[in-house]
Amino acid sequence: MELYELKILTVEDEPQVRKMICEILKEAGYQQVCTAGDCKEAREAFRTQAPDCVLLDVMLPDGDGFALMQQLRQERDVPTLFLSARDADEDRLRGLGLGADDYIVKPFLPAELVLRVGAVLKRSYAAQAARPWERLRLGETVVDWDSCTARSPRGTCSLTAKECAILRCLAARRGKIVTIDALCRAVWGEDFFGYENTLMVHLRRLRAKLEEDPSHPKWLLTQRGLGYKLAQEDEG
Repeated sequence: MELYELKILTVEDEPQVRKMICEILKEAGYQQVCTAGDCKEAREAFRTQAPDCVLLDVMLPDGDGFALMQQLRQERDVPTLFLSARDADEDRLRGLGLGADDYIVKPFLPAELVLRVGAVLKRSYAAQAARPWERLRLGETVVDWDSCTARSPRGTCSLTAKECAILRCLAARRGKIVTIDALCRAVWGEDFFGYENTLMVHLRRLRAKLEEDPSHPKWLLTQRGLGYKLAQEDEG
């Protein structure tokens, strides 16, 4: 995945500032920017949108950003930058001391925001971006192997261990037919006999999570009498 495809959550209670930040990021090329206006909305967006980075105001109507960052990181550790009008040294030190990746004082220049967000994302994700096998792209859906999640414009869902194993096996031979026996062996080991029907159930569930129209799949294709195939991008 390219760094510009990473999802950024902006938590800011001032609507105009929130809109400005979104516009700056999108003009810079970041394709996925979601927003929240307070702590409650931020926790919901963090859970449902699964952002890769958080821009977090310190002063929010229902809490402060320092406590919110600690709450969010109990669920998932992602790069976090504070955006705050509070430029006191003790605030900056507190934010950085809690593990924030940067602390930007408002008002800021658009170019400064873009450069500092880019620097944090490069430090955090450049290695992953250089290793495309860590993520699988199926059109607008991205599967993250580390977290066993599938993220698309429709939302984010979790994959079971068996579903991940099936998908990994198909991805390793993407564009080629993988026999039913080979899939069953990859998931259940050498004692795989009798799991054919169970495999079909898992594949139906995978299609429900990954395909826009599971009844007419574009990616998880059945090759009748042979097995299954994961379509290439140019096929989908």
